[in-house]
Amino acid sequence: MTNNGWFQILFFLLVVLALTKPLGSFMTRVFNREKTILDPVLRPIEKLVYRLTGVDETKEMRWTEYAGAMLMFSGVTMAVLYLLQRLQNYLPLNPQKLAAVAPDLAFNTAASFTTNTNWQAYVPETTMSYLTQMAGLAYHNFISAAVGIALAIAIVRGIARREQDTLGNFWVDMTRATFWVLMPICILGALFLVWQGVPQNFKPYATAEMVDPQSVQTTDSSGKATTQIVKEQTIALGPTASQEMIKELGTNGGGFFNTNSAHPYENPTPLTNFFELVLIFAIGSGLTYTLGQMTGSPRHGWAVWCAMAILFLVGVTAAYSAEASGNPLVQTSANHVQPAGNMEGKEVRFGIANSALWAVVTTDTSCGAVNSMHDSFTPLGGMIPLINILLGEVVFGGVGSGLYGIIVFIILSVFIAGLMVGRTPEYLGKKIEAFDVKMAMLTVLIYPLMVLTFTAISLVAPKFGLSSLANAGPHGLSEIFYAYAEAGANNGSAFAGLNANTLWYNSTLATTMLFGRFFMVIPVLAIAGSLVRKKHVPQTAGTFPVTTPLFTGLLISVIVIVGALTFFPALSLGPILEHLLMNAGKTF
Repeated sequence: MTNNGWFQILFFLLVVLALTKPLGSFMTRVFNREKTILDPVLRPIEKLVYRLTGVDETKEMRWTEYAGAMLMFSGVTMAVLYLLQRLQNYLPLNPQKLAAVAPDLAFNTAASFTTNTNWQAYVPETTMSYLTQMAGLAYHNFISAAVGIALAIAIVRGIARREQDTLGNFWVDMTRATFWVLMPICILGALFLVWQGVPQNFKPYATAEMVDPQSVQTTDSSGKATTQIVKEQTIALGPTASQEMIKELGTNGGGFFNTNSAHPYENPTPLTNFFELVLIFAIGSGLTYTLGQMTGSPRHGWAVWCAMAILFLVGVTAAYSAEASGNPLVQTSANHVQPAGNMEGKEVRFGIANSALWAVVTTDTSCGAVNSMHDSFTPLGGMIPLINILLGEVVFGGVGSGLYGIIVFIILSVFIAGLMVGRTPEYLGKKIEAFDVKMAMLTVLIYPLMVLTFTAISLVAPKFGLSSLANAGPHGLSEIFYAYAEAGANNGSAFAGLNANTLWYNSTLATTMLFGRFFMVIPVLAIAGSLVRKKHVPQTAGTFPVTTPLFTGLLISVIVIVGALTFFPALSLGPILEHLLMNAGKTF
């Protein structure tokens, strides 16, 4: 570890902190329907959209109506994305004449981008046309992010309002999240990325003559070997900057190119790397301030922010330390073990500090974009991104999903605090009762049920589970475990040693994504529907305050303990065992 590396990490966190209040305050005004600087331009467009779609912007919805509208919208858009992939060979903006996407892969991709997971079991530049990338994938990057923000705002309203039945209007919240929050930032940010060298065009792929021609040997079905001299390289182009912006800001993660943000056309310079890192945390961090403002308790919002920041710092310290220490089996001399640290799978222009930082940031949130390959991390370095995902990605989290995920843990925390002092637990003046705790526990239990079940089946199925693995032993377990963990948490990153483009993995990962998004958010909306109807209870001397360092510590403890108790056996058999075996001289 170096002082320069630590300076970059801490400077990143300070920039995120500086953005939290202005962005959070702006989102409060947007969703409270207060006047903003963008209203003269966007308000007429918003009214036109409602007129064309038949939406009554003055009508609010109960939690069941809100959930129903969200599910209906997501189902329709998922079907449209599936058809777009299946028919792309007949549609325009396909200069490379790419074929239709296979049914199981199209289903997996449609589920992935609808749920904000953006897992890619394919090579984008050889699979998806420009039209599919833009009208299908980039479009879902916007709307899946907007849906997440809308759900978070609805849940905050459930906490803030008293003795009411409604949580707002899903169509209005989603529209305003798109027009006021996501699009303005993305337009300006895309121009910045173009300035830095990210392509934005509709040109066919370019070809370049190779300075050093390569010999490639292939074998046909009869076993006859043929040697071919490759003299040209195909260079993929396309409308990259526009998709890259919403990919990071909306914590989507699906790249325009196969190597994602390690590709120089997606992330060409250290400046774009820092810019994109800030984008990933920006909205999730701002929503903590929105929580404080809308509930009338700014100190509570900052207490939640501090819990997230502490978990982030612990994670990035562990990951950076593990990668900077290197692999003891790789020695540059008799007495030195990788003095520069573990650079395998990392870009030289980013180095170890920014690679470890990105790995932590992208898994603290539901982003899943990568600028280095997690499969090449040391066992403990790779374990940190996995743990971040298993904890529910509540460290600033996805756009919206991080906030409503940590609210579940807040409810469990105040419930535990209430048990400690023998009082009915209260959260910002609302009594937490049996129904609220049951819904919170249902949310917590759905995730491990899906992840551990499919992981276990895959590990004992040689024909369709283990046959896709590139590594054996505990590292192979980590590859499969990570795949289902990120799918259930709607993250989308991967250990990359698993060939997931098979019927088994396409179907089961898609199922895990859908459950991880929709079956987990419905209980949270039910909690909001319960809280919004409750009376306000005056604070007394026996009320557990949710604005203090004690609350922050309790919240962190609950998050860590729940994750540790649930997944520690799997972590012990995977990265922890691999680390011990690595030190004993065994690799996989």
